[in-house]
Amino acid sequence: MNVAGALTQHARRTPDRPAIACDGDQVCWQALAQAVERIAAHLAATVPAGRGVALHLPNGPASALLFLAACRAGREAQILDPEWPLQTTRTVIAELRPGVVVTTDASLCYEPFWRIAPDVTFANVADAVAAPRTFSPAAEPDELQPFYVGFTSGSTGMPKGFRRHHRSWLASFGAGDLEFDIGPDDVVLAPGTLTHSLFLYALAHGLHVGATVVLSRQFKPTAVNRSIQAHGATVIYGVPAQIETMVDAAERIHASPFETVRWVLSSGAKWKTGLAERLRRQFPSARFAEFYGASELSFTTVAKDDEDVPPESVGRAFADVVITIRDHRGDLLAPGEAGLVFVESPFLFMNYACGSGAALPRVGNAVSVGDIGVLDARGFLRLVGRASRMIISAGKNVHPEEIERVLESHANVSAAAVLGVADALRGERLVALLRPRCGRVLERASLIAHARLSLPLYKVPRRYAVPHAWPMTRSGKTDFQALARLWADGAYEELT
Repeated sequence: MNVAGALTQHARRTPDRPAIACDGDQVCWQALAQAVERIAAHLAATVPAGRGVALHLPNGPASALLFLAACRAGREAQILDPEWPLQTTRTVIAELRPGVVVTTDASLCYEPFWRIAPDVTFANVADAVAAPRTFSPAAEPDELQPFYVGFTSGSTGMPKGFRRHHRSWLASFGAGDLEFDIGPDDVVLAPGTLTHSLFLYALAHGLHVGATVVLSRQFKPTAVNRSIQAHGATVIYGVPAQIETMVDAAERIHASPFETVRWVLSSGAKWKTGLAERLRRQFPSARFAEFYGASELSFTTVAKDDEDVPPESVGRAFADVVITIRDHRGDLLAPGEAGLVFVESPFLFMNYACGSGAALPRVGNAVSVGDIGVLDARGFLRLVGRASRMIISAGKNVHPEEIERVLESHANVSAAAVLGVADALRGERLVALLRPRCGRVLERASLIAHARLSLPLYKVPRRYAVPHAWPMTRSGKTDFQALARLWADGAYEELT
């Protein structure tokens, strides 16, 4: 089976039930299956085998249907971010050499390309790409054929393309069935951009099990909250920053609790201190689960709110995943010792499609993306930090993530980023950039006293500043590279 292979099956069972909805537009199962088969046949006939379909599209019906059609056609969908600078997009396309680029932007200067209107509806996507109405169905792709190239930030600032085959996601669908009970009676809300693998996965998995999937052209908290009520959403995928802004928006207008939601699934970071109680008030019937993983690894651990998860842990191994902690030589470490996190699972990526840089460390079938962590005796994982972000100050290894979590537990701090800046005496000096909570005032002495409660002295920053802006990535995470540039440019107010 391929990632889009279940569509015809659901179309036969419930032809008239909504399959995907997006900002007032929707498509039923029968129409979805027909459109995907029609576009897939067109792609198979026009894009040579072994070449990809580059999708340079905003969120909406076109990006969803063309992704599914590429999967069905046996052509990898290369999901480009329309927010990239033009030169970045051109560089990535030149490396990928797709068989076609589908875009709303005629300035990409690539042939062949299909131009499509950004506001196209579900009913018009097949016509918009000139897919013939009479066609022979595309051949069924092999499970080990690549179906997807997604992108994560590269260390040089260029996007890094990771490639997956069908079986990696099909296996994770099966493992997800062991962890969760999402099925055809559910309404899955995926309000983020499909350039983020979490939301693309939510779309593909929701359709695989026969659920209705609700998308948004843009993430706007108030509009997303209305979608929860209008569609009776039962499952929500998101990153913590998004879900927190949804709760903020609901509380501002004293919105009724979202009674229909039974799962809130979060990835990318841990919930912030103090958010749990607000979540339970707004989603009184929901269970909450946090995922840890990486684009190359897919799901690695899960932390469910009704399981006995240590407070600082990112959870236990996801179904079918084996986690080990190893030193720099690849030797196993005992429980409680910090080292590189290695992951072995059927969900791992194939390879890098472009912008890869150095190969990832491997031991047998296990791979590490450079996270440093500790496994306890019960198998719960605590992340210490990223090897790539480690700061060496006065000869000691410091993982900024640990300090950031402590600072973010301060009542007046909304977000924190700890940088290492050059220092003649220490090698690197710790600097904390902070985003205050709305209406709150930050004081250096209070921040130092708060940090001293949880951290040894050498991990407590002495310099604190509020940058003029707080840049975020498209996936809703703090953009540390952009913050480092703001620091270098002096675009901040230092606390004294």
